[in-house]
Amino acid sequence: MNWFKNLINAFRIEETRNRILFTIAMLAIFRLGCHIVCPGINISALLAYFERLRGTLLGFYDIFTGGAFSRGTIFGLGVMPYISASIILQVLSAVVPYFQKLYREGEEGRRKITQYTRYGTILISAIQATGVAIFFENARSPEGIPVVPHPGARFVLLMVITLVAGTMLLVWIGELITDRGIGNGISLIIMFGIVARFPNDFLRTWQLIKAGAFSIFKIVFLILIVIGVTAAVVLITQAQRRIPVQYAQRVIGRRIYGGRTTHLPLNMNAAGIIPIIFAQSVLTFPATALRFFSGNYTVQRISEVFTPGHWFYNLLYVGLIIIFAYFYTSIVLNPQELADYLQRYGGFIPGVRPGKYTADYIDKVLSRITLPGALFFAFVALLPIILINKLGVPFYFGGTSLLIVVGVILDTMRQLEAHLLMRHYEGFLRRGRIRGRR
Repeated sequence: MNWFKNLINAFRIEETRNRILFTIAMLAIFRLGCHIVCPGINISALLAYFERLRGTLLGFYDIFTGGAFSRGTIFGLGVMPYISASIILQVLSAVVPYFQKLYREGEEGRRKITQYTRYGTILISAIQATGVAIFFENARSPEGIPVVPHPGARFVLLMVITLVAGTMLLVWIGELITDRGIGNGISLIIMFGIVARFPNDFLRTWQLIKAGAFSIFKIVFLILIVIGVTAAVVLITQAQRRIPVQYAQRVIGRRIYGGRTTHLPLNMNAAGIIPIIFAQSVLTFPATALRFFSGNYTVQRISEVFTPGHWFYNLLYVGLIIIFAYFYTSIVLNPQELADYLQRYGGFIPGVRPGKYTADYIDKVLSRITLPGALFFAFVALLPIILINKLGVPFYFGGTSLLIVVGVILDTMRQLEAHLLMRHYEGFLRRGRIRGRR
């Protein structure tokens, strides 16, 4: 019960307590907005229509919005336009000299990057909102009831303004949580959107258990899988390859700097969940596009190949995750920049010459640790498909949802631990006691 004791300690500190309460209030506003439907939408017809879209790109998108997209609410786009703009700028920083220069300029450069990210968010959300409005105009429930009773240019314009404003409001809320709350605001918004589905999943599972659809053996086996996979995700998420680094002594004036030994931490999964998101987006796009030609026999056969659970789909899914893991890792971590940084401050890896040899060594280590991390995350990504198709599990466990929830919780606990350690309390992630002031 140490975690409960630490939580009580957190509420004893006024600043930490205010941060926690502020974060809860902002997340409550987010969940409230997820139930405010945009004007001009028949919500019952929209929900009935989305029942047929599970497993498609739109159903996958709805997971990250906490169901706000399938309900046609003001937060229907979520923060995904902001995530997309951030990823685009990260990629540009690796290939465009202007953005590379901005990333090296420190605080002023980061402020400029943040400004460009917001502009990109407005542009991407406006394009997506226009597509969503047109999509809703053409959507009908299985009974033929239109989702939008009065379509037209006025509806499209109103939807674009509403959805863009909702996205920017979420971005603002996320930045407020980051500055005045606990944890990363954007990540917490995505996580709470995913967690909001858990009560419905639990009730659906409980109803099946009461109906006798699950045996005792299957229930115990499922519980063991949930616990084991979650523990493994925590372990791999925190796993690091620490390269020893030695700093040479330097005499500046009357002071001696350096002469210490530290390490360069390289995460086993430096790319995070981005490879899975890219791979799912690539694979669900054909399935979504082929739905518009569902009457053709050839198209139907091709559509079966891109159905989750098909051997070709699973094999292609794993391959894309591995490819994107190496691609995004090369963007996030540049071995040459790390080698230049070590050389600039007098650091070196024992037994490895500075400069190009250090960069090659770091690149070699990254290549070796990225593969097992990518394979494990590919297994986690395939786990929901296996559980649903083989065991008939009525909820979505694994994939990006599990990785996001675990990653965000660990990051939030670290930040909360930092606040506690500043006040000499024991942290959430450490077992040893820290002696306080007497």
